[in-house]
Amino acid sequence: MGADHTRPAPSAPPRVRRLLVATVVPLLLATLITAVALWPRDTSTADPGTEPPRYHGTVTKVVTEPCPPTPETPDPGLATDDGPCGDVTVRVEQGPDSGRQVVTPLPAGPGAPDVAIGDEIILVELTDPTDPTTSMYTIAEHQRGKPLLWLVALFAAAIVAFGRWRGLAALAGLAASFAVLLTFVLPGISVGRSPLLVAVVGAALIMFVVLYLTHGVTVQTSVAVLGTLGSLILTGLLGTLATATTRLTGYGSEEAITLSMFQADVDLHGLLLAGIIIGSLGVLDDVTVTQAATVTELANANPGLSRRQLYRSATRVGRAHIASTVNTIVLAYAGASLPVLLLLTADSRPVSQILTSEFLAQEIVRSAVATLGLIAAVPLTTGLAAIVTTAGHNAVGGSGRSATAAPPPRPRAARVEVLEALSTSRAGPVTPVADRRADRDKNTDDPW
Repeated sequence: MGADHTRPAPSAPPRVRRLLVATVVPLLLATLITAVALWPRDTSTADPGTEPPRYHGTVTKVVTEPCPPTPETPDPGLATDDGPCGDVTVRVEQGPDSGRQVVTPLPAGPGAPDVAIGDEIILVELTDPTDPTTSMYTIAEHQRGKPLLWLVALFAAAIVAFGRWRGLAALAGLAASFAVLLTFVLPGISVGRSPLLVAVVGAALIMFVVLYLTHGVTVQTSVAVLGTLGSLILTGLLGTLATATTRLTGYGSEEAITLSMFQADVDLHGLLLAGIIIGSLGVLDDVTVTQAATVTELANANPGLSRRQLYRSATRVGRAHIASTVNTIVLAYAGASLPVLLLLTADSRPVSQILTSEFLAQEIVRSAVATLGLIAAVPLTTGLAAIVTTAGHNAVGGSGRSATAAPPPRPRAARVEVLEALSTSRAGPVTPVADRRADRDKNTDDPW
């Protein structure tokens, strides 16, 4: 997300910094106040008695055998093999039977785990409804804690090794994002708050924390924050208009229908809008930070560029970025819904009816609205960055010349001497020119 820039950014005048502070700080305070007002305080936890207990265990023995004939096929030669069939011996490692060996049926059926000796599995204790004193164990799934822990550790180590302190800040921002989602967004929607309002406020909280934590409290980051917030609001408005025009209800997936059965007070239409906003935030952050950094680097490379020239040059970079990101958004949604899309290909209905069905229509709206918000982020952020970057060029800054004055041309005699020096071999050792940047990894963005 974004880019690391190690060269000093053109200095912004104090009045521009004051203007950014006067704009960003009230927005931050408004976000915090709204979050406190919407914070779910009456969340109810699920009754642990409604779920069967689950315990860890280790497979010690597996015995397979032919499956018995079904009543529909009394002839063993005609029996359908729905196997595997057999028994599994498991050493229970938790619960009241810890340390005991229990025998459970071999898992069978679609999606059943394939177990072998030494596998670490999850046991579910089922109680006979007619006799509560009688219970039996069944194998639910494999234990995935250790592989996931190693994968997360590798993920974090790679980010820190490559990004160093900035990578560590990115991990902290990722943890903050999940904290906001798990403690504010999801509980807020569960207790009946407006999903759209909760998603906008939650996305704004994530944006402030992640951008400033990852990229520092700088003028450039503040421009990215304003661009992201404006694009999020536009995405919410476009999503509201698009879902109302296409008459989407939010009941386009099996998960939504199941959720409506367990939590009837959840607004599924608003939940659809909330998903669009939350899903757009990560890509918006990337685009806005990149555009702000691009304008800063262009101004640093050529302080003589005007505001219009900076905007046009950075916008060309944004067009290339958008062209690849649009494909990313569509493929991400398609990949997440691949089983359903594959099921729809076997549908006998006409293509026009399939495309206008509730499920595919909401995916089309989700992709189109996210892309429109992404496109709007490029000119908005680029324009703000160009204004802020060139604001200090009216007066003579640290560079010693104004923005309208181009770098002085090198005299022809000096160019000839340089060419002669390059074409002539030198006998002695070449003394390297000292790098004027002592610390290449030091972030020298202009602080507030």
